[in-house]
Amino acid sequence: MTIVASGSAAPATAPADKGVGPLLRAWREQRRVSQLELALRADSSARHISFIETGRSRPSEEMVLRLAEHLDVPVRERNALLLAAGYAPRYPETPLDDPALDALREGIERLIQGYEPYPALVVDAMYNVIAANRGILMLLDDIPEALLTPPLNAMRLTLHPEGLAPRIRNLREWRGHLLAQMERQIALRRSEPLRALYEEVAAYPVPEADYEGQPAQSVPYFALPMRIEHEGRTLSFISSISTFNTPMDVTVAELAIETLLPADPATVKYLHSLLP
Repeated sequence: MTIVASGSAAPATAPADKGVGPLLRAWREQRRVSQLELALRADSSARHISFIETGRSRPSEEMVLRLAEHLDVPVRERNALLLAAGYAPRYPETPLDDPALDALREGIERLIQGYEPYPALVVDAMYNVIAANRGILMLLDDIPEALLTPPLNAMRLTLHPEGLAPRIRNLREWRGHLLAQMERQIALRRSEPLRALYEEVAAYPVPEADYEGQPAQSVPYFALPMRIEHEGRTLSFISSISTFNTPMDVTVAELAIETLLPADPATVKYLHSLLP
């Protein structure tokens, strides 16, 4: 369950030589916000926003950050906007093994360990696994070593035809959910590495052992479950993802904690018997 570094971080997606104006305009258009609406949100004027976007006016550091906040620009890309405007990055990117993040690492480890026997893991912006508890490791029994070579990637592990995919009884539904989740992240972050990962996992063939056609279960699920086979039993989990509020560090901003909540009494009983 030790937290590990996940390798090189994804680079900022905004090229600094493009200029801050066109970059801000691209974010505004992607968020489908007019110049007037952005100006009202940022306590500015549509004329000033227009001047910034066309390069006729250089925004202050405070204005860059204010516009980025109202456009919901991810922390990593806010640094890229600052660089494009001629300012120093505001948000550090601290390695996970840095002593400055000791409290964070210890807190995450306590959190996912305390969630046992239910599965929980921590991933970065590229879905590389940073930490996992015994509940997750249980689901990875008999996975080929090639898929377990660091950096461990949650999307590859789940959707690869030699990974968990053949064991997921409602694979087509769950696969659709995961790909839609990645699409939302790509739209938010505009990350080319993430898009490359999406194209890779979306191209994986769907194994023939797909049990989507099985009769519906009698349990009234309250959200789409992942129904996965483990040692002859079908376990059902509901996924929940948590992130940190108001992060001031790129590394912390890109961490996500995923917990798998048992979706029926049989799964609860089995996990407690397996991991007392």
